[in-house]
Amino acid sequence: MKISKIFLYDEPSVPEINISELADFLKSTFKIDVEVRKNILRNSDEVTAQKIASCRIFNPRKPFEIHEPTLEEIKFEQENFEDTSRTENIIMYDGFEFQKVILELISDNELTSENFHIVFTNKLTCSYDFNDYRYHGRAVICSNPSIISTTGIIEAPAKPRDYYMELISNIRQGLNVKSIKKKYSGKYLEYNDSRLSKIIQGYLLQALFYYLFEEAFCELRECVLFNAHWQSDLMYSQLESGKLCDNHQKILDDFVKNLNL
Repeated sequence: MKISKIFLYDEPSVPEINISELADFLKSTFKIDVEVRKNILRNSDEVTAQKIASCRIFNPRKPFEIHEPTLEEIKFEQENFEDTSRTENIIMYDGFEFQKVILELISDNELTSENFHIVFTNKLTCSYDFNDYRYHGRAVICSNPSIISTTGIIEAPAKPRDYYMELISNIRQGLNVKSIKKKYSGKYLEYNDSRLSKIIQGYLLQALFYYLFEEAFCELRECVLFNAHWQSDLMYSQLESGKLCDNHQKILDDFVKNLNL
């Protein structure tokens, strides 16, 4: 698989993405032209709003069921097109159904195998896991277009076990939980976290490695392609290590070298 251009679609409600820096990162890493675009959902119509609202998950224990959205839900999505920061509560969306809606918004002449589209969103994308029969939040939905959820990056990998234990204990006792959050501050990603852009680089690599080489993840914790289920692992693979393992680095090097042949 070869690609000649990457399109990045911004999420204006999350300035920490630093999309111009991410574009530079992709250009220097893959030696491919990158074009930055505004949010793909801006100026979308009521039909698109209805389709997105129908992607909502109401029973996380059951596989996806088509939802007939209410007028209120459609209106919410329409208003969200104009101001994506309007989301106050976290809503779960089936990531692959949401990806289908995004796919329809890309023009046919740009929807070729040589063009790769990556869409950022603050919506929580999820996928159903038949191993434990429930939905889980996902940071990245790998396909073309790929979806990277900033909310998924923050919410999907679990926080430290001790954090949850102390949080539950304090809530039961009616104590203020702010002290618990302060105690563990820095050990997990938070909203408006300055480290988000650096961590997104790893998810960009996961999306591209899946599309180009059909492997998004690595078993090595030291590799940025590691599929982190805990925030501690995410921090280690993306920030402390911050690089590809030798095997995946070679795959990337060979790809770049072949571009010039």
